[in-house]
Amino acid sequence: MLLPTLGISQQAPQFTQYKYSQMYINPAFAGMSEGICINGLGRQQWSGFKDSEGNSVAPNTFMISADSPIKVLHGGIGGSITQDKLAQWSDISLQIAYSYHMDLSLGSLGIGAGINLTNRSIDFSTFTPFQDGDPVLLTAEQSSMVFDVDFGLFFRSPDRFYVGVSATNLLESAAKKLTANDVGVMNDRALYIVGGYQFLLPNNPSFEIEPSLLIYSDITTTQYNLSTVVKYNNRFWGGLNYRFQESIGVMIGMSVKDFRIGYSYDIPTLTVGVPGSHEIHLGYCFKINVDRSGTRYKNTRYL
Repeated sequence: MLLPTLGISQQAPQFTQYKYSQMYINPAFAGMSEGICINGLGRQQWSGFKDSEGNSVAPNTFMISADSPIKVLHGGIGGSITQDKLAQWSDISLQIAYSYHMDLSLGSLGIGAGINLTNRSIDFSTFTPFQDGDPVLLTAEQSSMVFDVDFGLFFRSPDRFYVGVSATNLLESAAKKLTANDVGVMNDRALYIVGGYQFLLPNNPSFEIEPSLLIYSDITTTQYNLSTVVKYNNRFWGGLNYRFQESIGVMIGMSVKDFRIGYSYDIPTLTVGVPGSHEIHLGYCFKINVDRSGTRYKNTRYL
């Protein structure tokens, strides 16, 4: 009678350099950068953390995303591929999104929707139940494909601020092949609010300060991230991220032409005995030169 009839999946992947995971958390972000942008993030959380048997159980997450404006579609398209591994649990996800762009007086509003396919697998052979066998747990590695949908809004004011709200895994689809009783392991619906503001120092415009905020919730728990990054000549940057009641992250990075590289290290604040987390970001972005004027020359000189 005490056996659960519902399994809930792990939390969505988290990134300290969340500014570069916008395409992953919000489909409305697609094409909002006015160029073709590719971002990669690799995170090793609690690096070196092992269980009582000496097995490495630290979460590892890898993500690559790309997006671009498409003029004929009045918006942009984008997508991401993510691998999230935690001990015996592994997710490989593919997301595809479209965002419709509206020009407003203060900036541009993106209205986006997307689909995601997740191949979820669990290696049950490594589980060690307290009793001889568990009727709910399977005895070998199993995998299942899960389909879900995302929706979001993203507003950007040029060179000033941005704000976005989004929800992923709205259907909370279940991977039914991962339990013996065919009930399934459900996706966790994730809600995001993100915002940031960019401004130059009045007396020294070489320095730019960008505070930002990310709020993540799966209804059961809520996570708050507060960050501040200082840029110099738009080439070098450093900053701090505070994840409420969890960690303090130190971020550094540099830009060479259109190529970016960044690194962050998270220092746990409350959990005793848990090691820090490493994260690397690589990105490349270049603008698309499109003639938007539609100018026609009627002088006979140009005929």
